[in-house]
Amino acid sequence: MTTNIPQRTTVPVAPLTVLLPDDVTAPARARHEVRSMLLGFGLDEAQLDDVLLAVSELVTNAFEHGESPQRLELAYFEGQLTLQVHDTGRRLPQLRAPAPAEARSRGLVLVQALSEDWGFEVCPGGKFVWAVFRIPGA
Repeated sequence: MTTNIPQRTTVPVAPLTVLLPDDVTAPARARHEVRSMLLGFGLDEAQLDDVLLAVSELVTNAFEHGESPQRLELAYFEGQLTLQVHDTGRRLPQLRAPAPAEARSRGLVLVQALSEDWGFEVCPGGKFVWAVFRIPGA
């Protein structure tokens, strides 16, 4: 008997959860953990740049605007990488165009430019900001 139902041939990678310290070391810790996991998937360094920059921006925003960063979660399945950064803040992220002379406030603009999609969701105890990347071949 044959069937026309497509069968899944790949298995989702177990998600990574990184507990974030509530200090300025949080972005570096998150980048290190994400980089290690993605290299373990077989990605090369050139495929990591955009994701690692987005990790830095999302964790920095959680630290600076979210009251207290909690954790970063990463999931990868069939070429799609999803990052989520949880924090305890009630203030919702705002995408705004920075003035040309401004040295800061480009984080979410960068995340929007680098990712396929991004957004946020309110959850018990705060919110999470997420970004999705297409990374084939891992």
